[in-house]
Amino acid sequence: MNRAIRRVGTLMMVLMVLLLVNGSWVQGIKADSYANNPRNLLHLYDQYSVRRGMITASDGTVLASSTPADDKRQFQRTYSDGPLYAPVTGYLSMASGAHGMEYAENEVLNGGDARLELRRLADLTSGTAVGGNVQLTIDPKVQAAAYNTMVRNGFTGAAVAIQPSTGQILAMVSVPSYDPNKLSTHDTAAAQSAYNGYDPNSATSPLINQAVSQAYAPGSTFKLVVSAAALSGGAGDENTPDLPASPRITLPGTATTLENFDGETCPSSVNGQVSMKTALAYSCNTAFATLAGRVGASAVAAQASKFGFGDSGLTVPLGVVPSCLGPAGDCMNIPNGTAGLYQSGIGQLDVRETPLQDAMIAATIANGGKEMQPQLVKAVQAPDGSTIAGFAPQTLHDNVISPQVAGTITQMMEDSESHSGTAGKNPAIPIASKTGTAEHGPDPKQVQPYGWYVAFAPAAHPSIAVAVVVTSGGNYDLATVGAKVAGPVGRAMINAAAG
Repeated sequence: MNRAIRRVGTLMMVLMVLLLVNGSWVQGIKADSYANNPRNLLHLYDQYSVRRGMITASDGTVLASSTPADDKRQFQRTYSDGPLYAPVTGYLSMASGAHGMEYAENEVLNGGDARLELRRLADLTSGTAVGGNVQLTIDPKVQAAAYNTMVRNGFTGAAVAIQPSTGQILAMVSVPSYDPNKLSTHDTAAAQSAYNGYDPNSATSPLINQAVSQAYAPGSTFKLVVSAAALSGGAGDENTPDLPASPRITLPGTATTLENFDGETCPSSVNGQVSMKTALAYSCNTAFATLAGRVGASAVAAQASKFGFGDSGLTVPLGVVPSCLGPAGDCMNIPNGTAGLYQSGIGQLDVRETPLQDAMIAATIANGGKEMQPQLVKAVQAPDGSTIAGFAPQTLHDNVISPQVAGTITQMMEDSESHSGTAGKNPAIPIASKTGTAEHGPDPKQVQPYGWYVAFAPAAHPSIAVAVVVTSGGNYDLATVGAKVAGPVGRAMINAAAG
């Protein structure tokens, strides 16, 4: 009996210790994390007593602000041109918490950031708590150009624009978008209904920022990575005609054929061979599949990694899903010397990229091979608009490719642009570009392909790099190519940036 009692006593002591440890963990170590989580609804109620700071564009245009409200929550969060900027600003909602920059920069906006300490002391005397402001790098002209072009044509997809020399993100568009004002209403039932109406659990929900939270088969835009690997590793030069121009080739170890678009022979061939430069200009699949096989899986993967593939920790400060070469769970693995490598070389099979990643590739080439950290925040400001922390460009990956290789690829991309249609093109602005048309899905011949356009301009002195993916919509059929649908969106951003 005494032994049984001792066992029960010991068990109770262990349980008491576990309870004390857990209590210390929750109330001590994790207390701040739980209390300050913008998705904590109790925390949200408390935040409504603070006049939350503004989110503004690079030119000072107010995108999100708080105004006094005649209810217990004291301040109403409102969004100007809500759907235009929603993928970036996100929202603050009693029904579903915080999202986007409202989440990423919550500590600044609610006044809790340590850099606002002096402001908080002033609030104690005034009796009104006021948050700091976040000024974004977004250029309203470039943002509107991409969004309006996509909406006008009935497209779905995403667009990103980056300043190559600094990494500042000039535009980040995702369509379809949503109205954050419907989520920020103080009518919790209405906010919840709006949230449910946006189908948040669907992969195609408007609440998903496709620019950073979705990765798509890049198609022929991935040929830029293969070109960089080949030129950097000595697997070929841009002018020697040593790649097959044939309309189709048989994939190694299979009876499956890989074809050029529309089954065409690559133009400008010499004895059935074309150069890398010609193959990129005309986007010849048979040539680039062969080139990928020549370069090898390890070199292609290494070059992709230098550009940022496989990086699961990138934030801008919005989180960014990694771009990958291999299947789920094996992000950077592509087969060597097999059919899979050939397919990967033309941006198919398991290769997938975020639009942000494709814009980063274009920006890196434009910047002479140096990849800058992409960034959405230009400055953190006190409530009076004075800057307390400014944006400083940071190098993300140095010497991704040499300046010489970057210059060669730029010339190749200029040739590519000359074969990419003229819709939306300003002849006064030289552009370097690459288009892509990517098959996807279990029955790719029966679904609309992804249409891509990546570019930078002016080609000799770039001030903007863009990436556009159109996933569906408009006058878009199974034979539509990226140049036709995505090209005009990208050029609209370039033209807007030029003024």
